[in-house]
Amino acid sequence: MTESVVTRFAPSPTGFLHIGGGRTALFNWLYARKRGGKMLLRIEDTDRERSTEPAIAAILDGLKWLGIEWDGDVVYQFTRAARHREVAEQLLASGKAYRCYATQEELTAMREQARAEGRTRLYNGLWRDRDPAEASAGMKPTIRLKAPQTGETVIEDQVQGRVVWQNENLDDLVLLRGDGNPTYMLAVVVDDHDMGITHVIRGDDHLINAARQKQIYDALEWDLPNMSHIPLIHGPDGSKLSKRHGALGVDAYRAMGYLPAALRNYLVRLGWSHGDQEIFSTQEMIDAFDLPQIGRSAARFDFAKLENLNGHYIRHSDDQFLVSQFENVLDYVPDGADLKAKLNDTTRAQLLRAMPSLKERAKTLIELIAGSYFIFADRPLEIEPKALALLTPETRELIGKLRAALETVTDWRSETAETAMRNFADANNLKLGAVAQPLRVALTGRTTSPGIFDVLAVLGRQECLARLADQASA
Repeated sequence: MTESVVTRFAPSPTGFLHIGGGRTALFNWLYARKRGGKMLLRIEDTDRERSTEPAIAAILDGLKWLGIEWDGDVVYQFTRAARHREVAEQLLASGKAYRCYATQEELTAMREQARAEGRTRLYNGLWRDRDPAEASAGMKPTIRLKAPQTGETVIEDQVQGRVVWQNENLDDLVLLRGDGNPTYMLAVVVDDHDMGITHVIRGDDHLINAARQKQIYDALEWDLPNMSHIPLIHGPDGSKLSKRHGALGVDAYRAMGYLPAALRNYLVRLGWSHGDQEIFSTQEMIDAFDLPQIGRSAARFDFAKLENLNGHYIRHSDDQFLVSQFENVLDYVPDGADLKAKLNDTTRAQLLRAMPSLKERAKTLIELIAGSYFIFADRPLEIEPKALALLTPETRELIGKLRAALETVTDWRSETAETAMRNFADANNLKLGAVAQPLRVALTGRTTSPGIFDVLAVLGRQECLARLADQASA
């Protein structure tokens, strides 16, 4: 019988759920789902000064929005501090750890000397075999791991391959601080063990931590989980991802009008490949995902690719679904509250009717909102400068005549409105474009909009005639 796969996502709540964290969570989730296993969520809040409740809320909210569901209750690392201390004491009792009474001044001197000599081992083992009776009175000791000083520490990594460290270069790391608080290194090992984690999938910035953590596993005679360290995400120019490249919180992508499914699809392809396939349904991702297909080099973030992918998802989304997404994103955009106040049964129906035309040209929900402006605009319309330049006295006179022609249409549909416009253009020896653009300006206040016949149908007879009257010359 094969063991059940258990992965975990373990963010530190010192800020939002950033895009790299979102991808790590996704990879853990996909790996567990493919194998019928579980993905657990642990909030690593041992840094009490930097961990905040709003950050925890942002992480949980971001995961839910991305559609990444964890199994069971959220585990908060800080609440397990007593268990971490217990394990440190256990290592002490078995001779695998020792109390270190080095002062801050001694530690600083050790580090400076090690760096000057080009050594990576910064602690010189000062208290490794010393009698605690030699310690200064009142000095609160740390507890350090008695790490092996010869040989190698080896990680067989699913992504990085075999990674080897010489033990002579690794410190006796601190397990318990002088104030009795466990260190991150110890807490992670104890939590992963107690939570039954079988596979650790995380960023390759944790690779050195894997060496240190393996030494703790070995000292405790616990089995090491299967390790996979995935390359970080870089900007398009190959440098470390920064805010200008897209190193933003998942919440920022929501506010920019990206669909969760599109962002999920984009993230899964950052560093993982499956032939030439670019578009994946969630089930296809689950079926195809595996760790050996993750490359060892950093993935490059590309906003244009994400935007194009999002446009694809918008075009292929159900219209009613897009109306609900439109409403959801209003909470995150400027003037969103004003638009929300204008949403009612009538405007929702108009939005739904306009959606087939709107979604063809929009790459984000923000562009959908911009395109739908004409539905929510107050009369008299605010005319943008470019459009205002087209409203000459002659154009206003033409708008008045157009209104008179459209007033005769009683069965108001895009087809009947189009027929009336074409007849008007023919009768006045005009090209359709010469009629359509003044009409567009009068009905939307802009020079670009969805198809003018769609605009006529969406706004309805009464609103169209009223807007035309506003702009027609008296």
